[in-house]
Amino acid sequence: MAVSAAPVKLFALLACAWAFSAVPAGAASAIDTRINSTRFVTSDGVRLHVLEACPQGITAQDTPAPVIAFVPGWSMPAAIWREQLLTLGTTYCVAALDPRGQGESEIAGTGYTIERRAADVCEFIARYPRVVLVGWSLGALEALQCIHRHGHAALAALVLVDSSVGEEPVPAPDPGPTFRDKLRQDRDRTVADFMRGILGATRTDAEVEALTVAALRLPLDASLSLFPSAVPRTHWRNIARSFPKPLLYAVSRQFAAQAKNLQRQRPATQVEIFETAGHALFADEPARFNALLARFVAAAAAR
Repeated sequence: MAVSAAPVKLFALLACAWAFSAVPAGAASAIDTRINSTRFVTSDGVRLHVLEACPQGITAQDTPAPVIAFVPGWSMPAAIWREQLLTLGTTYCVAALDPRGQGESEIAGTGYTIERRAADVCEFIARYPRVVLVGWSLGALEALQCIHRHGHAALAALVLVDSSVGEEPVPAPDPGPTFRDKLRQDRDRTVADFMRGILGATRTDAEVEALTVAALRLPLDASLSLFPSAVPRTHWRNIARSFPKPLLYAVSRQFAAQAKNLQRQRPATQVEIFETAGHALFADEPARFNALLARFVAAAAAR
């Protein structure tokens, strides 16, 4: 599968391919017009793309409630949060980041490290007066590193979605070749298999292909350098345990034990386990996830 490095309209591509139960098909195009594209330039000169949605008459820069700011995982576009943008954007201002090299953001020559991407997250949320930061998978680690390096003053709360945050047990390694080895050997097939694996529900070939096209836009070397394997697991654990504001940890079964350990060590942590969902649990069970997040944000905003 050949993929151009030029930006593609990934939101439109995923909107055509993705099946969402919460939005009636006949209403989808009308609702999608409420989602706006915007861009900003990072401190190292990279142009990043953001999807935003707000209730009518409100902007993300002047809303009295916290902006819900989403950061996707490894190689994923902001458009994977489409159902959250459409649904939660009727009550709150919401924003989803295309990290550098992903979605419709610029493919930068450098910066595919945990430090630079965490700085990108911090610069993304600095565009809004107050934020509930939601990070999924690798995006959760980038959110934690943002907090570690730059503090939590801009945050009303934090949501970590299906990411290993350094608690026990250590995730079991896959038998056979590592994921990195598979990417080097047959990237197209490995990425397509990965896309099928992150979704618990049955998806069409068109849906898998749309996500695969999005993921393959990120250059191979950049995609490999994103994994922060040199960082000790205790680093993430310590940041999460010491976060002093409301924290929601929403996980699939693979991280259920870690979630329970974090809650034991940090009793104020709210834990939600999605027993039957895949890694992209917010896409597999959007209605449940959106209701959970809406309640959490409302409680955090009232503090």
